[in-house]
Amino acid sequence: MAVTVLRPVLVEPAEDQSAGLVRLEDMTPPSAGAPCPVRDVLDRLGDAWSLLVVLRLGVGPARFNQLRRSVDGISQRMLTVTLRSLERDGLVSRTVFPTTPPQVEYALTPLGASLHGPIGALSRWASMHQATIQDARRRYDGAAAAAE
Repeated sequence: MAVTVLRPVLVEPAEDQSAGLVRLEDMTPPSAGAPCPVRDVLDRLGDAWSLLVVLRLGVGPARFNQLRRSVDGISQRMLTVTLRSLERDGLVSRTVFPTTPPQVEYALTPLGASLHGPIGALSRWASMHQATIQDARRRYDGAAAAAE
């Protein structure tokens, strides 16, 4: 059985649409062998730390230990892995200064800076709706427990 894989395509908004709106009728199958661009980006940014690192670097460049202190709960190893992945994707730049000991500074690239706005909007939305989401979870969990 053949399966058609759909991916969203951003469309130019009509007068009554928000910029970048994705409509179901505008979903198109990906070209042969090309990954879905939304899934490809979400695979990178959907991990536990990438969004937080991009948000922090949106404030300005930072050295490794500054980042580690400002991203609550991240281990040294996970920060290293996250920064390497973001650098590989062209979102973060790494600059080594010839000092003793060497200093390394991380900053958003222009591509990373273009992502900071949408991530900031998501962060604001999450902050505004966190209590409502937690209430919904409590109601759901209470109803599920009562049904057992």
